[in-house]
Amino acid sequence: MRVLQRDDWDQWYDNLIRAFGGVPESAEERELWNSLTETDRSIGAWDGDVCVGTAGAFSFRLSVPGGAAVPAAGVTMVSVAATHRRRGVLRSMMRRQLDDVREWGWPLAVLTASEPPIYGRFGYAAATHCVNVEVDTTRVRLSVPPGTDDVRLRYAAPADVLDACEAVYARKVPGRPGMLARLPGWERLGVLDPESERGGASPLQCVVAERGGEVVGYARFRIKPEWDAAGPKGVVVLRDTEALDAAAHAALWRFLFEIDLTSKVTALGRPSDEPWLSMVSDIRRCGLRVRDSLYVRLVEVGAALEARTYQAPVDVVFEVEDDFCPWNAGRWRLTGDAKGASCARTTDAADLALSVRELGAAYLGGVSLVSLGAAGRVRELRQGALTEAAVAFGSTVAPWLPHGF
Repeated sequence: MRVLQRDDWDQWYDNLIRAFGGVPESAEERELWNSLTETDRSIGAWDGDVCVGTAGAFSFRLSVPGGAAVPAAGVTMVSVAATHRRRGVLRSMMRRQLDDVREWGWPLAVLTASEPPIYGRFGYAAATHCVNVEVDTTRVRLSVPPGTDDVRLRYAAPADVLDACEAVYARKVPGRPGMLARLPGWERLGVLDPESERGGASPLQCVVAERGGEVVGYARFRIKPEWDAAGPKGVVVLRDTEALDAAAHAALWRFLFEIDLTSKVTALGRPSDEPWLSMVSDIRRCGLRVRDSLYVRLVEVGAALEARTYQAPVDVVFEVEDDFCPWNAGRWRLTGDAKGASCARTTDAADLALSVRELGAAYLGGVSLVSLGAAGRVRELRQGALTEAAVAFGSTVAPWLPHGF
């Protein structure tokens, strides 16, 4: 196992593609991931001169409750060749990677899991959820707030308004835990548009929302034309959308609902509390399906818990179990509120006993410690401590990962 060298990237990446089915990517997509790969934070497992395992990390800053952007390793491009399964390759790469993340001084590691059972044994847990939607726009209407009609919408080439859209996105990041503060280069992901990914739909389109000459929102989408004997029944395939206020949000979603010759809006990975869900006339015809999204791993328990704030005062001692990163094991006293927090080792009696996975699940405020306790995954050792901690860890908005990596 060794750090990736730039000259080995093609073979390393080919191993990854093969592990995920072997379907080649477009030249545009491959070039983008090549440019984004941080080779000094990536490792490969080699059998002689053949790459048989891959794992990388992106230098992310993740928004947490309170609005801070915390350094986090975005674990990515993990694969093991089918010829080398069950030999400890994955475990060895996860061991090396978490040791490296700790050495870099980053308190968190995050990932999206191709298969949920894989990463729990390394201390990761699902901390955010999202919804996939399929809205029957022939039967569902939106009740929009005042000011919606004051928002001007216009079409624009996605690349031409990329900077303005990124500015909107950047303003949204501190307000919702789980979002990624995008570094230069990552903006290209939002307008990546290989024909192979369109599934019969149009090239990527973009509409921006403006007020007073300022861009206050945007939506990127494709149109998939469909017809039957009764007429048009096209599909609006939403790629992503952000808005700075309720009126802009409503204007964009109303536009998507009312595009001519369409009868459906589909979208993947939207926030579970997105405002338009409270505007619809019939939630049952929105085809909501909840799924797991971002997995969080506390690499340094103390630093991670200090990096966020808490919506209610908290003073609790955790007895933490962490077999894979034993430097986290033991008792930690967390004290904090909406202004800040401290977390340090202690010999005081524990109030709650749990593993690092439960702390990761609850970290962004989207999974309740009470629900984990009801599942037997958190033990209350001091009466009332579980509710106290659960209220403090909560978030007023659902945490959400805006895109994969």
